[in-house]
Amino acid sequence: MPAHLPTATDLARAVQSGDTTPQTLLEEARARIEAARDLNAVVSLNVGADETAAQVAGRVAAGETLPLAGVPLVLKDNLNARGTPTTCGSRILANYVSPYDATVVERLTAAGAVIVGKANMDEFAMGSSTETSACGPTLNPWDRSRVPGGSSGGSAAAVAAGLVPVSLGSDTGGSVRQPAALTGVYGLKPTYGRVSRYGLVAYASSLDQIGPFARSAADLALVMNVIAGHDPRDATSLDAPPAFRTGTPDELRGLRVGVIRESLEGNTAGVEAALDGMLAALRGAGAEVREVSLPHLRHAIATYYLIAMPEASSNLARYDGMVYGERVPAGDVTGSMTATRERGFGDEVKRRILIGTYALSSGYYDAYYSRAMRVRRLIADDFARAFGDFDLLVSPTSPFPAFRLGEKTQDSLSMYAADVDTVAVNLAGLPALSVPAGFETVDGVRLPVGVQFIAPALADERLTALAGALEAMGAVRVEVAPGYAD
Repeated sequence: MPAHLPTATDLARAVQSGDTTPQTLLEEARARIEAARDLNAVVSLNVGADETAAQVAGRVAAGETLPLAGVPLVLKDNLNARGTPTTCGSRILANYVSPYDATVVERLTAAGAVIVGKANMDEFAMGSSTETSACGPTLNPWDRSRVPGGSSGGSAAAVAAGLVPVSLGSDTGGSVRQPAALTGVYGLKPTYGRVSRYGLVAYASSLDQIGPFARSAADLALVMNVIAGHDPRDATSLDAPPAFRTGTPDELRGLRVGVIRESLEGNTAGVEAALDGMLAALRGAGAEVREVSLPHLRHAIATYYLIAMPEASSNLARYDGMVYGERVPAGDVTGSMTATRERGFGDEVKRRILIGTYALSSGYYDAYYSRAMRVRRLIADDFARAFGDFDLLVSPTSPFPAFRLGEKTQDSLSMYAADVDTVAVNLAGLPALSVPAGFETVDGVRLPVGVQFIAPALADERLTALAGALEAMGAVRVEVAPGYAD
């Protein structure tokens, strides 16, 4: 990694030692964001960041040791941070300013981080390309004619372009891992309940999970040790104290890795080559690599959308203009609610609300939502059986690299299929990490591709240990997108 783009670990160490200040790091981050406005990765700046930076400087001067001292980062725009806009990429929340902090924000701030701003996203996290945002699309820094993935595309692009060393996104069906793969950075989706969802605007409550983007394994471990842990304000939060670390190549010897057979079809040549190269590196380090079948994975996409859309329909019922957000005046309350939702929601959100409402309606609940929940259990059972024989499972993160802007916007089924390798992990509530695994050249442009490692529930620490081991042996090398490294 270029010396002029240090990691979060390096920056925190420099602030603690007095080699730089939080205020300097904040100004440098703002300058990089301004210079990369064409990406549309960051959609708002935090007006309270200067005060936070000054407070961090004072705490360091008073002798406090802060794990994220002065580290600038951005949050996906569905995470509440007091005094900042939280739009979820939607017109319906265009003027909403959060009155409170999400738990992850409280923990980041307590650790010394400085929140620079909010990152662009697909509207209400519904998308795989960051094209449905009311703020306009985010561009992929590797090729600005292509998408960065989604729905956390702004968070991924900000790290890939070196605007900040780390960021946070949310992952409902791959929304951290898929954009991480398409932009060439790490993206971690923790075990469901490992990171508090308090203050995260819900899309599908049984699937959503907050996770970090980073350019180094050490930074992943650093951020996870800050944000993970039990939170009494989240009823789904697990009592699992974090112990994240990076590993060494010696730890790969004897590691049992299962290659998911169902993920080996339909991939581009570059994705296949990246997966083969990663498997060869693991074998060379002494890991045991074999194929494993998860037969119910072929139902994962259908199952995911028959669960996510009904949950979205329920969660988004609150956006009616009566309490917060935009309100369109009309002759009566019903008319105002109807007009507000018609004008405030984009087409993709409306589509998912309608499908979800239908699936929950009388006479169809058992045929769709209830049946999908039963298949969800079968998918989880497939994973459980596989982990009886393997320590980790592996697959491509996405079957193809970044696609062109507008390429899939008129074909919803094709867009949904972009998450074919990731949704099953959310259905089973498991942790998974997308690792930068190389590049595929398309039309003369090098585009990143990723490989996904999946761990058993609450074995998230295996993933950062693995990432550290792969880095140490040279199997993973994160690059900053060209044109943004200076």
